[in-house]
Order: sequence, then C-alpha cells, then structure tokens
Amino acid sequence: MKISVGLPTHHVDSPDEWCSADAITEMAQASEAAGADAVFVTDHPAPDVTFMARGGHHALDPFVALTVASTATTTLRLHFNLAILAYRNPFTTAKAIATLDVISNGRVILGTGAGYLAPEFAAVGGDFDQRNDVTDESIRAMKAIWSGEPVTMSGLHFDAVETIALPLPMQQPSPPIWIGGNSNRAIRRSVELADGWNPMPSPARASRMLRTPPIETIEDLARRIGDLRAASEKAGREIPPEVIFTPIGYDLFSGSFPDAEQFVDDIAAYSAIGVSALTINLPGTTRSEWIDSVGWLGAEVIASIDS
Repeated sequence: MKISVGLPTHHVDSPDEWCSADAITEMAQASEAAGADAVFVTDHPAPDVTFMARGGHHALDPFVALTVASTATTTLRLHFNLAILAYRNPFTTAKAIATLDVISNGRVILGTGAGYLAPEFAAVGGDFDQRNDVTDESIRAMKAIWSGEPVTMSGLHFDAVETIALPLPMQQPSPPIWIGGNSNRAIRRSVELADGWNPMPSPARASRMLRTPPIETIEDLARRIGDLRAASEKAGREIPPEVIFTPIGYDLFSGSFPDAEQFVDDIAAYSAIGVSALTINLPGTTRSEWIDSVGWLGAEVIASIDS
C-alpha cells in the first residue's frame, strides 16, 4: 500500500510555522524518513467566504510548494491532490508539470479533478459550466504536448498550431495521472485518460456542495470499485486504473488517529477491495507535533504494512 501524506500548508495564518521554505523542507524530509511514498498539497487559488465558512481551507500554490519539497528530498513523490486543470491553460500547465518532473528527477504525480466551486472558477476566469469538457481536453492536450511532437489542436479556450514545448517530463509518456471524484464521469475519465481513480469519502450531507455522489462506507467504495472495473472492461482496458482513497474516519485535517493496530487493520481492509494507495492527513497543532505524527506513522503503521 502506497501512502501519500498531506503537507499542512493550509495553515496560511501561521506561515512561519507551516508555510515557509524551512517548514516545508522539514516536513517533507520527515515524511521521506518515515517511509511515506509521497506528500501532497491541495489547490485553492481563490476560495470564497461561503466555502470557508462551511469548513473550507486555503492553500499555497501547489506548484511552488511541491517544488520546495522536491529540492529537500530525493525519493519522495510530489502529489498534486488535486490540481484543477480547468483553472489554467493546458500548455502552461504542461510546462509547469514537466519542469517539476525534470527538477525532481521524475517524481510528480498529477492528481486532478473537474472542480466544484463556482465562485472560484469565476474569480480565476475559468469556465464552470464547461469544466468537465475543459478537464478532458486539457488532459488530452497535455499528453500530446508531452509526446515531444508538434501539436495542432483547438480547444474550448485555446488554439495551438504546430506548438512544441520542452522539456519533456522525465516520466514517459507522462507522469501518473490520478482522477479525483466519485461520479460516473470521473470513473469514465479515469478509464479513458488516466492511470488512477481517486474517489473521496463524502457524506450525503456534503454531496451538494462537493458536487459528487456520497461514499460513506467501505461497502460504498467497494461497489464503486466494481463500477470502475466494469467500465474498464466495457472500454477494453485490460488493467483498470489503480484506486487511491482517503480512509473513512481519518477526516481532512483531523486531530487524532486510532491506535496503530486498528489503523493497520483498516489499511488491510482497503487493500482487500482493491485500493492501492491512501492519502492521509496527520494531526498536529504545531509543526513539532505534526512531525511527531509522521514519525508515529512511519514506525507504527508503514513499518507494519511493509513487513
């Protein structure tokens, strides 16, 4: 089981403690030392006050934050969780992703989704109503760019004629692409365009705001993994996308974990239904406490699942 640990850079109100280059360096190095496969950051360039009042969060720019993490580590993968492609031009995004992949010697994981905050789309000039189509065409455009061949392609918001962009990413034909979202369209996008499917725990009460179907139990997840496999078979894909998930009950930015034995048992249950990677947020009200949590994760959990 691969483990991707969330860097708590949403604490933008305490930048020295959580968001400085020194802080990101220390947390990324602690994660690598603990045996985590990756660290991840989120993407909210312009959240609105309603989202924040409902429990939303700020975020550092993910490209900058992960670049800092890359220079501080050697094996740790750099996970966008999730970068919203429909906020950006696919050619500039492809350049940024390829640049980071080169700088890091091939360690990028591109998690992406269609997005769900209409006010954020409006603030950055994105097309909320066409976000799904923009996401699909962006992935196709980026893959074409990363082929190294000249690209002639027209999209909803771009026109490229004999465009070529170097450097190419170190990982060929592209860095792993993981698609976030619980919907049938996210499953279809994963099967047709990506390497992984990244659904999320979502209570029914939050489904309207998150614009995604609920997944409240491991049984719900197992059924959706069955849908993913059926969609893969229908599309003629021999090996379905891998499945990435956040363990239910280990909520985003939560304050505590169960005991290590329970955690290891939960990980085994997810593995049994076909999950191959978990995204985990760690507790800690200070950087020191958070680093202690990473140490606990490595010694008590990662060491057990790797043994």
